[in-house]
Amino acid sequence: MIKKTQIIFLSYLILSGLIVPACKMTPDNKKANYDYVDPDIGGVGWLLQPTRPTVSVPNSMIRMYPVRPDWLSDQISYFPLTIKSHRQGELFGIMPCNGTVADNGWTKKETYDHDLEIKQPWYYSTYFIDNYIETEYTAGKKSGFFRFNYEGKHPKVVRLQINNAGEWIKATATTVEGVEDFEGMKAWVYGEFNVKGESSKTTLVRVDTRRNTRHELPAVLFQFSKDGPTTVLFKYGISFISPEQARKNLYEEIPGWEFVKLSDRSEEIWKSRLNRIKVKGGTESQRKVFYTALYRCYERMIDITEDGRYYSAYDHKVHKADHDFYVDDWIWDTYLALHPLRMILDPDMETDMLRSYVDMYEQSGWMPQFPLLYKDNPAMNGFHSTIYFLDAWRKGLRDFNVQKAYEGMKKNALQATLLPWRNGPATVLDTFYRKHGYFPALHPGEKETVPQVHPFERRQAVAVTLGASYDDWALAEMAKELGKKKDFTYFIGQSLNYRNLYKPEMKMFMPKDADGNWINIDPRFDGGPGGRDYYDENNGYTYAWQAQHDVYGLIKLKGGPAAFTSQLDQLFREDLGKAKYQFWAKFPDATGMVGQFSMGNEPSFHIPYLYNYSGAPWKTQKHIRFLLDAWFPDYIFGIPGDEDGGGMSAFVVFSMMGFYPVTPGLPVYALGSPVFKEVKIKLNNGKTFAVIADNYAPGNKYIQSATFNGKPWNKPWFTHDQLIKGGILKLEMGTYPNKEWGSDRRLGPPSSEDLK
Repeated sequence: MIKKTQIIFLSYLILSGLIVPACKMTPDNKKANYDYVDPDIGGVGWLLQPTRPTVSVPNSMIRMYPVRPDWLSDQISYFPLTIKSHRQGELFGIMPCNGTVADNGWTKKETYDHDLEIKQPWYYSTYFIDNYIETEYTAGKKSGFFRFNYEGKHPKVVRLQINNAGEWIKATATTVEGVEDFEGMKAWVYGEFNVKGESSKTTLVRVDTRRNTRHELPAVLFQFSKDGPTTVLFKYGISFISPEQARKNLYEEIPGWEFVKLSDRSEEIWKSRLNRIKVKGGTESQRKVFYTALYRCYERMIDITEDGRYYSAYDHKVHKADHDFYVDDWIWDTYLALHPLRMILDPDMETDMLRSYVDMYEQSGWMPQFPLLYKDNPAMNGFHSTIYFLDAWRKGLRDFNVQKAYEGMKKNALQATLLPWRNGPATVLDTFYRKHGYFPALHPGEKETVPQVHPFERRQAVAVTLGASYDDWALAEMAKELGKKKDFTYFIGQSLNYRNLYKPEMKMFMPKDADGNWINIDPRFDGGPGGRDYYDENNGYTYAWQAQHDVYGLIKLKGGPAAFTSQLDQLFREDLGKAKYQFWAKFPDATGMVGQFSMGNEPSFHIPYLYNYSGAPWKTQKHIRFLLDAWFPDYIFGIPGDEDGGGMSAFVVFSMMGFYPVTPGLPVYALGSPVFKEVKIKLNNGKTFAVIADNYAPGNKYIQSATFNGKPWNKPWFTHDQLIKGGILKLEMGTYPNKEWGSDRRLGPPSSEDLK
């Protein structure tokens, strides 16, 4: 009876146009691009974080999802009004309930039915099956809109909560104002109900049994008459500047009570974004994976500009904005593919992000590493913003203060510590690195002597050396671009430091102690949790390929093209060496394993494309298609590791289109194997770049021959300049590999020297 009632209710709302149907059909009876988006893909993490069905406007500061452990849970704790930063917790919360304030029903989680959820980038709805309440939500850029539909003549309650320190400043019959304090920053909310209720302040007790914590959170309850309207609307604005600005943000975006109007507006924005890449062919599942991945690429960075101003946590001041100001980036994850993808699709937005990095440097004194909303979080290792700036510069994104950016890059390189998860000045280990050309490691069991080393993240000595080498290469190349010859000479020499840790007999990068002695370890399992004494989240097999900036130098180290290819083959075949439960107890980030290759973590993304450099591009084609099929299906386990807010999804978008930026900083794309018959990218300059797969069939993954704009093309790569000028890359595909096409190593992807 309950389900039948709900179906009738939903059908009425859809037919009346009050909600957006789950799959809107285009006039020719084919799905629109955005209809392929399935926010549930990856909703259960293999070992770590799941994805969330995030509702937002692309790259905007309001982001909402139902708070629950993952997709498998059948209860929702509450709905946040927005989040702090990606995967960093929520700001404010709201929850509809049946009953009265006195009966304490408002304290409980609500049970829902997965089959009664509707999840789209701009719209979400769910139905609480115990209490007969439907919740709908749609988002603006700085505001949000909830619609609660109650069945029957039950007393109605809506709970609003604070999730951090803070208070509810004011609550009337129809309005509420609150503030949250977090990490030295404030967020204000101003909200309005369309129905009068009786408001009262109280506290909500939150118990975390896993962490054994108990918190009392300020809450305000709105009790609505059981005889009143069955639909209660709540709209709100958020500000990081002031309570007055929160109210203004609301009225600018949602002046009235037209829920559908805001939903339609947000839908149009998503439609525009997702239509920038159009595909033909492929299976229904592949199109779902592709467009869901593209949707994920618009979660970060976020624009926090409010009425021509923004609050910066990097100097704790409100600034006038001469461009949109963006925060919330994990550059260790995003420099590889997400930023390069946006340089193709949204170069103007990407330019504002570059300018925001420069602003944050000027405001804080350091070029940020993980610039969250509320602070720079020095997570992981390396200063890969240096690579990011070089990549943008060489791709023609130059409307930023490049001299100031270079100043920040160089300061980070020479004055900041390379220690993982630490901000601040250089330490004795950094001085050692610049003098000796590698980061010194400790022997197993040796006690740490440098107090600045993070007690859990450790030294990560090999990973730091390899990452710093790439960063220094990018700094050298930027110095060359700017005519700074002395700097170029110094940093290009430093970019070869990675070679100091290559141990030929192991064919891997291995740790050395401060005296220059090799430390004998098992590179597949030693180094503590995540291998962090020597590597980072992955073992030595993954880090054996971390020299994207000098692939041909790495090939030479490994004994030449044939030996390099053979070692790549073995990577995908090498046994874990431990039982799976033992391996993942120590390396929970190294998921999506194929042999010792980890598809589930960012340092692996470029590895399958390296065959293009050693004369065996057909093996790249084989492995890429296999990895996409194996680890990126269209269901709840469809992400092999932490998605990281577009970090992994951008790899999927590139790889399904058929190419990938192996070396950000070099404006070159290595070819893979497109999964679609046709891919068309609508460029910002009005032109179109297309990848056409002739003789297309699902099993035809090998390139037989190619043409570029009608002329024969025998190279397993092309340049960003060729892409941005528009044109057609046509690939003749076949069932069996053509081992000759692209095999001439003289025609392999160029190095920086080749692009002079």
